[in-house]
Amino acid sequence: MNPPAAVHAIAAARARTLAVLLILASGAIGVIASTQTWLTVTIEDGARDPLPVSGAAALPVLAPLSLTALALGAALAIAGSVLRYVFGALTVVIAVVLGVATGMIAFTAPVSAVVSAVTEATGIAGLDAVADLVTAISTTPWPPIALAACVSLLGAGVLILATAHRWPGAGRKYRTAAEASPQGETSRRTDAIDSWDELSRGQDPTV
Repeated sequence: MNPPAAVHAIAAARARTLAVLLILASGAIGVIASTQTWLTVTIEDGARDPLPVSGAAALPVLAPLSLTALALGAALAIAGSVLRYVFGALTVVIAVVLGVATGMIAFTAPVSAVVSAVTEATGIAGLDAVADLVTAISTTPWPPIALAACVSLLGAGVLILATAHRWPGAGRKYRTAAEASPQGETSRRTDAIDSWDELSRGQDPTV
């Protein structure tokens, strides 16, 4: 391999490693964030303490899509050339969906993100009824952290689509043996036939 080709091969391998690591890290952060408090809600009657709302309650798709990203990252390490682009496109879609939803929560803290938690705590259902009950919603650092993970995931998806055609292929250490096997089998069969012919003529094939 000439020096320029070697440099390109190393760069492609590093791009694949970086993409896989970014996806795995982003997915892991998403899963962790889904278990943490994203919002705190103050109820109108003032008798309750501020109600914590987890990431899973505020954004129900966060954990499933983050787990999907983890699976994509793990599969990407051994994927073929076509699947790389499929996984890259899926990564971009997941990143955009989660990024838009997470950004809305991080920057606007909508009542819709706390409806399920308020309903569970008070028994009052419906967006309008909950909106009348809630007096304040504050955010924790977790929505911005999750949003940063979405940006990282998006970068990984774009990196895959831009560089996947240069990634090294699967190992070929078994190809030589596989290709040689039919010829070797034919050779063994020919030797067996020749030995049988020699025996039929009264000759010793071992001599």
